[in-house]
Amino acid sequence: MDNIAEGFERDGRAELIQFLSIAKGSAGELGSQITRLFDMQTISNEQYQSLSLTVDSISRQLAGFMKYLKQSEYKGNKKK
Repeated sequence: MDNIAEGFERDGRAELIQFLSIAKGSAGELGSQITRLFDMQTISNEQYQSLSLTVDSISRQLAGFMKYLKQSEYKGNKKK
Protein backbone atom coordinates (compact mmCIF):
# COMPACT_ATOMS: atom_id res chain seq x y z
CA MET A 1 0.00 0.00 0.00
CA ASP A 2 2.84 2.40 0.77
CA ASN A 3 4.44 1.84 -2.64
CA ILE A 4 1.14 2.57 -4.37
CA ALA A 5 0.68 5.76 -2.34
CA GLU A 6 4.22 6.89 -3.10
CA GLY A 7 3.80 6.27 -6.82
CA PHE A 8 0.51 8.15 -6.88
CA GLU A 9 1.97 11.13 -5.04
CA ARG A 10 4.74 11.48 -7.62
CA ASP A 11 2.07 12.79 -10.02
CA GLY A 12 3.16 10.93 -13.13
CA ARG A 13 1.93 7.83 -14.93
CA ALA A 14 5.39 6.33 -15.37
CA GLU A 15 6.19 6.73 -11.69
CA LEU A 16 2.86 5.25 -10.64
CA ILE A 17 3.41 2.24 -12.90
CA GLN A 18 6.93 1.82 -11.51
CA PHE A 19 5.70 1.81 -7.92
CA LEU A 20 2.79 -0.51 -8.77
CA SER A 21 5.43 -2.86 -10.15
CA ILE A 22 7.35 -2.62 -6.89
CA ALA A 23 4.13 -3.36 -4.97
CA LYS A 24 3.53 -6.39 -7.22
CA GLY A 25 7.05 -7.58 -6.44
CA SER A 26 6.35 -7.18 -2.74
CA ALA A 27 3.23 -9.32 -3.18
CA GLY A 28 5.45 -11.99 -4.70
CA GLU A 29 7.75 -11.78 -1.69
CA LEU A 30 4.77 -12.15 0.62
CA GLY A 31 3.64 -15.21 -1.31
CA SER A 32 7.07 -16.73 -0.79
CA GLN A 33 6.95 -15.97 2.93
CA ILE A 34 3.50 -17.56 3.21
CA THR A 35 4.85 -20.70 1.53
CA ARG A 36 7.73 -20.84 4.01
CA LEU A 37 5.33 -20.48 6.93
CA PHE A 38 3.31 -23.38 5.59
CA ASP A 39 6.43 -25.48 4.97
CA MET A 40 7.52 -24.84 8.57
CA GLN A 41 4.03 -25.88 9.72
CA THR A 42 3.45 -22.45 11.28
CA ILE A 43 0.13 -21.99 9.48
CA SER A 44 -2.56 -24.50 8.55
CA ASN A 45 -3.39 -25.62 5.04
CA GLU A 46 -6.60 -23.59 5.23
CA GLN A 47 -4.69 -20.45 6.22
CA TYR A 48 -2.14 -21.10 3.49
CA GLN A 49 -4.81 -21.52 0.82
CA SER A 50 -6.71 -18.41 1.93
CA LEU A 51 -3.63 -16.20 2.14
CA SER A 52 -2.26 -17.47 -1.16
CA LEU A 53 -5.54 -16.77 -2.94
CA THR A 54 -5.62 -13.26 -1.50
CA VAL A 55 -2.03 -12.50 -2.53
CA ASP A 56 -2.65 -13.91 -6.02
CA SER A 57 -5.76 -11.76 -6.37
CA ILE A 58 -3.93 -8.62 -5.31
CA SER A 59 -1.08 -9.38 -7.72
CA ARG A 60 -3.55 -9.81 -10.60
CA GLN A 61 -5.29 -6.55 -9.68
CA LEU A 62 -1.98 -4.69 -9.67
CA ALA A 63 -1.07 -6.16 -13.05
CA GLY A 64 -4.46 -5.15 -14.42
CA PHE A 65 -4.12 -1.61 -13.12
CA MET A 66 -0.64 -1.32 -14.63
CA LYS A 67 -1.97 -2.57 -17.99
CA TYR A 68 -4.82 -0.07 -17.84
CA LEU A 69 -2.48 2.82 -17.09
CA LYS A 70 -0.14 1.85 -19.93
CA GLN A 71 -3.06 1.94 -22.37
CA SER A 72 -4.82 5.03 -20.97
CA GLU A 73 -4.36 8.67 -21.78
CA TYR A 74 -3.81 9.45 -18.09
CA LYS A 75 -0.49 11.26 -17.74
CA GLY A 76 -0.68 12.48 -14.15
CA ASN A 77 -0.43 16.00 -12.80
CA LYS A 78 3.20 16.38 -13.93
CA LYS A 79 2.12 16.41 -17.55
CA LYS A 80 -0.68 18.98 -17.22
